[in-house]
Amino acid sequence: MTEVQQSKYIFECEGISKAFGGTQALDNVQLKVDRGEVHALLGENGAGKSTLMKIILGLYRADTGSMIFEGKPYNARGPAEAIKCGISMIHQELNPEPHLSVSESIFLNREDTYWNTPFLNKKETDRKAAEILKSFNFNVNPRILMEDLTLAQMQMIEIIKAVSCNTRLIIMDEPTSSLDSEETDRLFETIRGLKVQGVSIIYISHRIEEIFEICDSVSVFRDGKYVDTSLVKGVTKDELISKMVGRTVKSVFPKIDCPIGDPVFRIEGLSGRGFTDISFTVHAGEILGFSGLVGSGRSETMRGIFGLDPISSGKIYLEGRELVIKKPSDAIKNGICMVNEDRKLFGLCLSRSLRENISLPNLPVKQRRILLNQKREIIETKEAAKKLTIKAASIESEAFSLSGGNQQKVVLAKWLMATPKVLILDEPTRGVDVGAKSEIHSLMCQFAADGMAIVMISSELPEVMGMSDRIIIFHEGRINGEVLRKDILSGKVTQEVILAKEFGQLGE
Repeated sequence: MTEVQQSKYIFECEGISKAFGGTQALDNVQLKVDRGEVHALLGENGAGKSTLMKIILGLYRADTGSMIFEGKPYNARGPAEAIKCGISMIHQELNPEPHLSVSESIFLNREDTYWNTPFLNKKETDRKAAEILKSFNFNVNPRILMEDLTLAQMQMIEIIKAVSCNTRLIIMDEPTSSLDSEETDRLFETIRGLKVQGVSIIYISHRIEEIFEICDSVSVFRDGKYVDTSLVKGVTKDELISKMVGRTVKSVFPKIDCPIGDPVFRIEGLSGRGFTDISFTVHAGEILGFSGLVGSGRSETMRGIFGLDPISSGKIYLEGRELVIKKPSDAIKNGICMVNEDRKLFGLCLSRSLRENISLPNLPVKQRRILLNQKREIIETKEAAKKLTIKAASIESEAFSLSGGNQQKVVLAKWLMATPKVLILDEPTRGVDVGAKSEIHSLMCQFAADGMAIVMISSELPEVMGMSDRIIIFHEGRINGEVLRKDILSGKVTQEVILAKEFGQLGE
């Protein structure tokens, strides 16, 4: 038996490099994953994590280096071959087939047929899917269409699908980004069960708290290079952040208390799809946080306000003036902008450049009569990209070519450039690394200091508690409490208190 075959690692790669034109995405990196361990891979956006995962899946070819899986040389020629070898990946950006049922999605390309004929045995496929769903305690009808599921449910189906393929190495890219706390706990229980079975997991997440809860080892990449690998129990959060960004981030939530001004934005008795009788007010200079489980009505309320979904009753006021908002352009015209949680569906034109995406809602101020002032457009979009540290070859790079975090920064840049009166941020730092998070939070404080009214929705309680002047808690489409920043700072209100209200507990 060779030395390679005797290795304790289920997966190893050495000397992996990959360049795209003049950009060196990976420079001589390595990664070693032990059998039956959860191995975290950390790094800022653009550090090379996604590029390496695509090489493992066979989507890219490495320029140099080698890979070994289960003691044998490994070089998949595509995701299908990777799955056949025993490696699968759960992507952060979901791309389900909307018209397939849950059972058809789980067993896609592995369908049951009648007696080796081309005819599908849907009854047997549904039965097997029901058994798998039951084993995960996931109460979803296997015959329901994927398009009828929530983002969180789609994410769980992708996880179940990957596990059901009998893979020995699963890559999980931000697997909890669309999950609430209960679903995250269920995922972690699943991961612990997989470890017992000897399955290894590469776990990519910007939520460092998760690393300490579920991972055994952690490798750090920075600027396309390998930094080091540590046991999770032998490293601190601050040390990891310093390794990732190459500097010390003093505060992940750099909240600056700004003078709270007059009421700017007021909602009275708003009802619509997924929310009922919602009333609140946001003041100039205030960051109002929305807390609640996925599906609690937080995002649904904002979609109604922004004109993405119809509202059945209620009133919207801006600076004391009642507005009628039937579509997003009505909201934008009145100075209300929204960063949606689904950046690909609502936030970006993926085939267009960074310059075009950032400029799109701001074109009127860049016009000379009917002509576009291209010189001004280029200067301002470059400044916006630099301010948010968007990593791209140039401002002419197409949006689809960027990492998820850099795409989110482009969405933020286009709205922040517009300096709206009200800025709605739905999961503003989802899929964004810790360094960029701090920068985005600082920008939020800067705009609040300039008098902007900000509404922030986040599934990360530490973020809501760390950045909000006031928090409104949602439960099953209704408001179930309000928390002041002073009560959080004094310790009167804890994370457990807010979480209890998210689950429906009444009272103060």
